[in-house]
Amino acid sequence: MTEPPQPARDRLRAEAVSLGYDNRLVTDDLTVSIPDGSFTVIVGPNACGKSTLLRGLARLLAPRHGTVYLDGRSIQSLRSKEVARRLGLLPQGSHAPDGITVADLVARGRYPHQRLLRQWSADDERVVAQAMVDTRVDDLADRLVDELSGGQRQRVWLAMVLAQQTPILLLDEPTTYLDIAHQVEVLDLCAGLHRDGRTLVAVLHDLNQACRYATHLVAMRGGSLVAQGDPREIVDAHLVEEVFGLACRVIDDPETGTPLVIPAASRHRIG
Repeated sequence: MTEPPQPARDRLRAEAVSLGYDNRLVTDDLTVSIPDGSFTVIVGPNACGKSTLLRGLARLLAPRHGTVYLDGRSIQSLRSKEVARRLGLLPQGSHAPDGITVADLVARGRYPHQRLLRQWSADDERVVAQAMVDTRVDDLADRLVDELSGGQRQRVWLAMVLAQQTPILLLDEPTTYLDIAHQVEVLDLCAGLHRDGRTLVAVLHDLNQACRYATHLVAMRGGSLVAQGDPREIVDAHLVEEVFGLACRVIDDPETGTPLVIPAASRHRIG
């Protein structure tokens, strides 16, 4: 029996979901809606459930209770290729097969569009080439992925996700292990994808980066939602202390006007 579609709402949302691993419950009765066309960033302290929520939204983790909806239907009811044509995922700590070139890895993003009677086409070739241009890895096409720097590899993985041509992109800690210059490079690239019309959902550890790039912020603690909304409207010293347990001042970023968190100075200085 076909599941009746839900009333029109945001394309991706979780309603009263409980998520966990084995006997450990991480989130309980969590409801989050991802605004269409937003650059949503999920923040919170370690082990608060950020990546667990993203895995639930990506259908990598089935809810014990509640439902994740994609385009008005339970994401669990959709076929894998159908999900992959609507939603792209850049997981944490991606690993490429040994000996694979950049072009071959990016081409794997076209897999959801392959069918028995529709194999590799000139259109696939065009999409892969454009994805490499958009992420500035086209000059690396013939290089082996395992020879690249961390920042280059991350851009290659983004190119593969772009090649899926999905309207929604989920990014799990895309700046982890990158130096500050490469972090900014990757986030600038993500911001460009958002400006081009895609809905992005990212997990970030750096609250200041989240405030600078996000149009919608989801703040979590202990598996629960603490606040969500425009960073300019919800981020203040009280929220930072409630979520992270950090005493601070929040000022306007002199470059962007977005919230900038300044931790309170320690009373016990060395030297």
